[in-house]
Amino acid sequence: MFNASEMMKPYKTAPSISEIIKMYNAIVRVVDDKAKEQTDRAYGGVVRMVKGKLQEAITEDIIKLAWANLKGKKERFEINSKKIKIPIQKTYVENLKDEKVKKYIKEHIEDYSYGLIVDKHIFIDDKFVMGIECKAYTENAMIKRILVDFHLLKTLYPNISCYLFQLESQLGGDYSDLPETAYGAQSTHSIMSYFEDVNLNIFTFLKGERNIDFPIHKHFKPLEKHIVKNAVALVQKDLKMYL
Repeated sequence: MFNASEMMKPYKTAPSISEIIKMYNAIVRVVDDKAKEQTDRAYGGVVRMVKGKLQEAITEDIIKLAWANLKGKKERFEINSKKIKIPIQKTYVENLKDEKVKKYIKEHIEDYSYGLIVDKHIFIDDKFVMGIECKAYTENAMIKRILVDFHLLKTLYPNISCYLFQLESQLGGDYSDLPETAYGAQSTHSIMSYFEDVNLNIFTFLKGERNIDFPIHKHFKPLEKHIVKNAVALVQKDLKMYL
């Protein structure tokens, strides 16, 4: 069986940029053939799963490298994906029209919460400081969900930094051009303007807009060293304040 999870297991200690790229190359160059060999899961499902997990592994290694570059102490630092309980808003309960429903919820208020996860939660000294959503690609329907998740998190952790790390972009604009400063896409900015509490940093790793007719597992796109270096520097900038 194709054990992709083992192949892209994040390093326990901070890897080099070259090691991150080596992992990307090793996975993307074999996933097409390996997915075709699977008998217990559909080809498309294997490919989607592997790409998503690959971006998560790359992201975790980048975070570790950023903290190591800052000479941060390992014991102060944690990455996890544990569910965070978002409690029901009491004002919502008070405004319910059905008095029976209102009374019932009030009597069981401690049971009412939503378990929320983004892909990577970064803690410094047990303080939640950064959340990163990891995607193989993103289009604007996904952006709406990502913004809602971060908006909910910010009701509890208003000072967290919010990131989207995507292998490829399907957002339009210049996200897929990988410029030093991305001006973004008109539609994406329009959606983000309704979530003013969420300053979402969008970072793309592979050049060229996602094309479903030319997927990266069939038409290889290189992961460039300077792009990974830029991602590390971006994370470092936010983590630096916690030294």
